[in-house]
Amino acid sequence: MSRISVLVAVSAALVLAGCGSGGRTATSSGSETVTGNVTVFAAASLTETFTRLGEDFEEANPGTKVRFNFGGSSALAQQLGQGAPADVFASAAPANMKQVTDTKTITDTPRTFARNRLAIVVPKGNPGGISRLADFADAGKKIALCAEQVPCGAASKKVFELAEVTPAPDTLEQDVKAVLTKVSLGEVDGALVYQTDVKAAGDEVEGVEFAESAQAVNDYPIAALAKAPNAVTAQAFVDFVLSDKGRAVLSAAGFDNP
Repeated sequence: MSRISVLVAVSAALVLAGCGSGGRTATSSGSETVTGNVTVFAAASLTETFTRLGEDFEEANPGTKVRFNFGGSSALAQQLGQGAPADVFASAAPANMKQVTDTKTITDTPRTFARNRLAIVVPKGNPGGISRLADFADAGKKIALCAEQVPCGAASKKVFELAEVTPAPDTLEQDVKAVLTKVSLGEVDGALVYQTDVKAAGDEVEGVEFAESAQAVNDYPIAALAKAPNAVTAQAFVDFVLSDKGRAVLSAAGFDNP
């Protein structure tokens, strides 16, 4: 090959390598690699597991950085509907995902990656003596619940209706982690949170399972966003969550497989 031919070949390779933006890097073969920042809006109940998955994803894809915005799914859906920049949305309920899909903000059909159910949670030692769902109707006990517009609140409403119990909450919180904090600090006698939150809290709290929770299981859908600043890495993160490794992390945290 002549010196001119070599220079032409090198120049072509550099042009190909320089193609792409917003976190996309084109290789000499024209394919795109996973790199750059990706912003994930995720339900508060996913805080521990997605933080772990984010670290694993970064390790598996050098040059990437996963940034999270955790909160109540209804609040996150509202933010996305108002144009908040993000790459991925993971909701604790299909209803909140539908809020986003109805605005045509989602690129593809959302996929369920996990399921979760409720559990009674009490401070360590159970000073309030709460042992069953009916205790939530006792006005003499301090109770915390999620607000009905967030997934854990909607699920709580359903299990109370199934058990024919009218709860007497002292406080309604905007996400499940806020409810769990009330219990951990001993500010309330009991609450309803997800089984995964009880497990994540460790020795700080105690959990009590109840039969009705099996009839109010929340499906967790995930999807990349249509206007994702980094579409390639967004889809790669979604695929990672849906992978065997992702599901292993979720299962270890107490989530049920879909």
